[in-house]
Amino acid sequence: MITALNILSPIFVNTTNAMQEILTNSQINQKTNRLAHQLLENCFDQEEIYIGGIGGNGFILAEQLVKVIKQHDPIKINLFKITINKDKPWSDKIELSIDINKMKNGYIVLVDDVVNSGKTMQYALIEILKFPTKEIKTVALVDRKHRRFPIKADFVGMTLSTTLKERVEVDLTGQEMKAFLV
Repeated sequence: MITALNILSPIFVNTTNAMQEILTNSQINQKTNRLAHQLLENCFDQEEIYIGGIGGNGFILAEQLVKVIKQHDPIKINLFKITINKDKPWSDKIELSIDINKMKNGYIVLVDDVVNSGKTMQYALIEILKFPTKEIKTVALVDRKHRRFPIKADFVGMTLSTTLKERVEVDLTGQEMKAFLV
């Protein structure tokens, strides 16, 4: 006899250590291309933009966005890396790999792979807001929507509703990029 419980039970098997693939290599490439085109559409009137990736996957994603944008538009792009302690961003100095004086009154794009609570992006923005800017946009490959900080991703590859115990892990370093729900 098949019951509703028997049909659903495989979903709940070994959920403590299960990794569910949420984005394949192909999907990440598609989302990166779409995000790059959305950025281009949004900054069509700019002569120069600054794209800052949060160290790790955020910077890798920023590099990929720059590559796609350069294939489609001659806009001048200044790529920079934001080094931040993601667990305790207040504990160490946040460093930008670009002279902040060059970015004054600039169009700035802040990039990270996953927005969880918004803490990392919030602290990176605080650092960037120490000087005047023209406009700041935020980009995330995956937005989990569990905010503890007042951050909104302007451009998102995928919005995902998760439980507070789940987390998203992204691997952009290998030949086969993937994102998992853990």
